[in-house]
Amino acid sequence: MAKDTPPRWDRRMQQRLARGEAAALGELYDRFASLVHMLAHRVLDDDEAADQVTREVFGHIWENPDAYDPKQGSMRAWVARVTNRHAVQRLRQTEAAALAEGGEGTAEELEQKVRRAAVAARADYIVTSMPAPLRAALELAYFQRRDYRQTAADLGVTEDEARRRLRLGLQLLSTAHTRPLEGSSPPGYGRSL
Repeated sequence: MAKDTPPRWDRRMQQRLARGEAAALGELYDRFASLVHMLAHRVLDDDEAADQVTREVFGHIWENPDAYDPKQGSMRAWVARVTNRHAVQRLRQTEAAALAEGGEGTAEELEQKVRRAAVAARADYIVTSMPAPLRAALELAYFQRRDYRQTAADLGVTEDEARRRLRLGLQLLSTAHTRPLEGSSPPGYGRSL
């Protein structure tokens, strides 16, 4: 998991980008490129398209550094929102073009595909962004098929703490399915993705 970005770093980075410091863009890219590519790939399921979206996202950030508002959440959350918006827009355009060329399906099916991809990307982002103790509990319970007692033993915590971590992790994940496409994100994770 990437380190949480401190608000002071976010403000300083925005100021550096606004001044046109190319080194700031490089630093931002180094910090968030893997997140951007992962989210774009999750929506598009295509490495080449994810690479293109990654370039578009950092180009957008370079051209619009003032679009980031530190009061609305972390820079990481903002970058993820910009990525999601670009990736969903590209998926919608690609699928609409395929549909227009006589591809199978309907406009409703296209929107369902876009929605599923956006929800999956949001869920991935939530999991990678949640605190390590919650993520570790979910990974043990769901990927390694441990019950809460085994999870507690593996993590060296009480059973009550294991249940609490699992419950909170699942609550955070459930927001990926209940939020509108451009709605707000889980508490503590900025605004919408």
